[in-house]
Amino acid sequence: MATSQRDVRNRIDSVKNIQKITRAMEMVAAARLRRAEQRIEALRPYADAIRRMTRDAARAAGSVPRVPILTEHEQTNNVALLVVAGDRGLAGAFNSNAVRAGVAAGREQGAEGRTVSYYASGRRPASSLAFRGLDPVQSFTGFSDRPSYADARRIAERLMAAYVDGDVDQVEIFYNGYISPLTQVIRRETLLPLQRATVLAEDEQDAEAGPDGSPRRITVEYEPDPDEILKRLVPDYVEISIYRALLESTASEHGARMTAMRNASQNASTVIEDLTLEMNRARQAEITQEILEVVAGAEGLG
Repeated sequence: MATSQRDVRNRIDSVKNIQKITRAMEMVAAARLRRAEQRIEALRPYADAIRRMTRDAARAAGSVPRVPILTEHEQTNNVALLVVAGDRGLAGAFNSNAVRAGVAAGREQGAEGRTVSYYASGRRPASSLAFRGLDPVQSFTGFSDRPSYADARRIAERLMAAYVDGDVDQVEIFYNGYISPLTQVIRRETLLPLQRATVLAEDEQDAEAGPDGSPRRITVEYEPDPDEILKRLVPDYVEISIYRALLESTASEHGARMTAMRNASQNASTVIEDLTLEMNRARQAEITQEILEVVAGAEGLG
């Protein structure tokens, strides 16, 4: 026989060992996912409020105050793209989807004659971008499993400094938005300049409906004036937007890894069944061969 029972049995043992690892990783990812979901649920109301306040203050101000962080550059020649993913693999297409979206957007910007600079949050996007010859200007790593607000602030300060210094004219972010353990959606948002930020185009889904069914706007009196409030809100808006992206990405990573490890465990079960069937066939073949040899020997003696 080309394959002995011992060889097949060794392969079965190897697959079973791998299955134990994938099941353990699935359980770990499921536990981390529950914590990540709780953090997202706790943050979303606050993040939505900050974004809504920023949007309302910008509308109330009429014209955006002439301060560096709020000044729209005359031309958009340099675009910064922040790709948010994970530090580790074994999560299906989680990392590659974010990198692919960022690279595709970079090609679009390059086709329009703009210079693209990449920033990466996570070791995987940093290495993937470098492999493609798109070395990130700066990488932020080591916290994808449990990001903190300080991590988001560090990224936000770097991007805002690049915008204020004139190194970039526009800042965009790409990340996996968490829907469920089975579903993650790539999201693309423009953070700066505020005049073209995604937040200004968002619909007020939580607004109360008026008599005619249209959203009812609440009149707000600002103290101090909306210009001053907007100056203070924009840095917080950038930080909270990045922090939300980090948390969404973390939950998406754990959900994708849990799903990937579950699929791997199921595939391992299928492989074990096939190998067991192959081993049984090999055993039957060996028994048949031994019977034939006994019969041939008996005939020779007779």
